[in-house]
Amino acid sequence: MEMSLLSILLLGIVEGLTEFIPVSSTGHLILAGEIMQVPQGTETFDIVIQLGAILAVVVLYRRVFLDVLKGLARRDPDAIRFTRNVLIGFLPSAVVGALAYGAIKAMLNTPIIVAVALIVGGVAILLIERRMREPTCDSVEAMPVRTAFGIGVIQCLSMIPGVSRSGATIMGALTLGVERRVAAEYSFFLAIPTMMGATTLALWKARHELGNAQATAIAIGFIVSFIVAMFVIKWFLAVVTRHGFAPFAWYRIVAGGAALIWLLTK
Repeated sequence: MEMSLLSILLLGIVEGLTEFIPVSSTGHLILAGEIMQVPQGTETFDIVIQLGAILAVVVLYRRVFLDVLKGLARRDPDAIRFTRNVLIGFLPSAVVGALAYGAIKAMLNTPIIVAVALIVGGVAILLIERRMREPTCDSVEAMPVRTAFGIGVIQCLSMIPGVSRSGATIMGALTLGVERRVAAEYSFFLAIPTMMGATTLALWKARHELGNAQATAIAIGFIVSFIVAMFVIKWFLAVVTRHGFAPFAWYRIVAGGAALIWLLTK
């Protein structure tokens, strides 16, 4: 994998911009790589730099995590339920990701899957927004076990590039009665173990292939995605609170349609 510095920086920016909004960061990385004619073999780069964006959640929500750690130390019920729900939501993707790693990696080289998934996902978001039921869950710790597990199962759909991990978890949470802002934040929290697991697996699988150039590219992309994501998270929550998820759905449909036309005619 040989990437120019400009490609590394641009892909890091794309990752930071798209990781937490329901438009598929992986899908955008694949399409951006196709447009910039980035050479094949960047799958590990695409996966690992996502952890940079995830680190932004740890920093921005550090007080929440510190309170949870303190609560666990004194066996506080809310802290225990918070931790339980994040781990239960992570479990399905951990199992499916480990078993289907080869198939998932193969799909990362198929941009047309991304274009179709963007369109289908956009339509799904619009339908869910219109039929969303009255929320019954207003905090992560208040989620029943079955809700957390259900969201985790739905998150597995995001292994198809273009579906969007945040989109799948947020929409899944909404259909299961979770309040809009809580659904978004739960998606942030669920991303931490999910992407740590995906990154660990990707680095282990590629351990014999990574050289100094690849490690440097990953480090730069990691840092850039972290910085950009720090700004995007707060903006995303503000947009969702005021306007819901429809703007992102329409963006997905337009971007997916344009990408599909381009891929089929180039």
